[in-house]
Amino acid sequence: MKEKLNNLIAKKYEVELTGNIAAYKVPSEEIAGVCSELYYTQKFQLKMVTAVDNNDGSFKIIYVFGVPKENVFLAPFIVLRDFLDFPSLANEIHEISNYERKIRTFFGLNPVGHIDQRPVSLHENWPQNQYPLRKDFKWNHRPAEAKGLYEFAKVEGEGIYEIPVGPVHAGIIEPGHFRFSVAGEEIVNLEAKLGYVHKGSEKLFEILPLDKKIQLSEKISGDTAFSHSLAFCQAVESLGDIHVPEKAEWLRVIFSELERLANHFGDIGFIMLDTGFSFGGSNGTRLREMIMQWNERLTGSRFLRGVNVIGGITKDIPSEVKDKLMSDLRKIKKDFAEVIDIAKNSSSLRNRLKKTGTLYKTIAQDHGVVGVTARALGIEIDSRIDYPYAAYDKMDLSIALEEEGDVNARFNVRAKEVNISIRVLIEALEKLTESGDLQSHEKVVLKKNSHSIGLTEGWRGEIVYLVATDKNGEIARVDVRDPSFLNWTVLGYAGKGNIVPDFPLINKSFNLSYSGNDL
Repeated sequence: MKEKLNNLIAKKYEVELTGNIAAYKVPSEEIAGVCSELYYTQKFQLKMVTAVDNNDGSFKIIYVFGVPKENVFLAPFIVLRDFLDFPSLANEIHEISNYERKIRTFFGLNPVGHIDQRPVSLHENWPQNQYPLRKDFKWNHRPAEAKGLYEFAKVEGEGIYEIPVGPVHAGIIEPGHFRFSVAGEEIVNLEAKLGYVHKGSEKLFEILPLDKKIQLSEKISGDTAFSHSLAFCQAVESLGDIHVPEKAEWLRVIFSELERLANHFGDIGFIMLDTGFSFGGSNGTRLREMIMQWNERLTGSRFLRGVNVIGGITKDIPSEVKDKLMSDLRKIKKDFAEVIDIAKNSSSLRNRLKKTGTLYKTIAQDHGVVGVTARALGIEIDSRIDYPYAAYDKMDLSIALEEEGDVNARFNVRAKEVNISIRVLIEALEKLTESGDLQSHEKVVLKKNSHSIGLTEGWRGEIVYLVATDKNGEIARVDVRDPSFLNWTVLGYAGKGNIVPDFPLINKSFNLSYSGNDL
């Protein structure tokens, strides 16, 4: 591994391998060149940009890049001491923009040259001089209420008017404010303002005991409880050199794919329902419920909570239950195929889906989109293949792709992924043995002053956890990147040129998490 890293990192930098991260300190004036080399020349994927309060008056800003197939992450970092400014890289690498805004909002560090200084997640009633992820900020302290003003982007011209939507919506969806600038019926600009369900999750990770940290990870985005907790557990396992038994790895694949199936069935149904195609909507909900009932039967939780632990899994699948699940999955596959055949023969459904909410590939790449949104544009990205975890490296996986980037393409990617997931589930169930440990028996002892990355492919896309320990080997920092953090940035581009009544359909085709973004 060290020999490979020597070819990727300039020899003048001292590299420290901690967990699965190769970290190396870079002078602030050189960080732009280093990151541009990794991003544009080496073409490594940016996974996260985050900050750490070292609790000694200094801060560390870490830029994490993934090396596909190697399951190692390069992390050049800069250290700020006695000053709070650092060079913004948003002009060189656009997808860094929101990470820098987040660092400014929560740590009070200033990305010099960043064009957008507005906060993310924290709202106008939060005082400007309070930075909740600094170590000197008490988690149970409620600051005085401020009265700031958030400035939406303004579009001016004859006939332009604004339509505010939200943050409170009809139904049970989470709160988010959408500001439409419209000329006639056409959307000329769309901006989403989020943060209404900010929960202080990253601060809570600092103070909760380890078992409660796992529970917290399950609640970052409730419909992705298993994949979020798995990413967290894998990061901690890397820091503790904890070996996960093979049987537990196969079970992690099974539960991951059940979570993916349930949510894809739901999305496929709701997309059709938003066009008025009630047949598709009701059958999507029905198929989702079948998987949710299996989740509860297998684990006691419809959302697969309480299943992941450090070093393995808490729930087994007996052989007689396994056979019944495989039989049901084959029936569900046939059932789903019949629903999709009927849907594809509906000209009214096709007319609503095609060319609606089109996202351009260059915009998607500039913003670093992941998951279904990326694959609907032909971007081959899937962490199960690029950074295989659990037992995925023992399977032959394919990537579901479309090219057009519209609602129809996102719909078709989901439909293809349903069939892939059913195939993966049946293969994993066939390879699941009756014997074998469910959990490691090793004591959890984490490396001191170290960092590690945990990464999973949730049903929305790639989930990333960075876990950092202090000088005592205690977890001092957990940063979470839900796929929605990236994909929310392109929703406005997909809405442009469409009419306002099409927005619910476009929004549903992305189906992003408010909670996962707001943390």
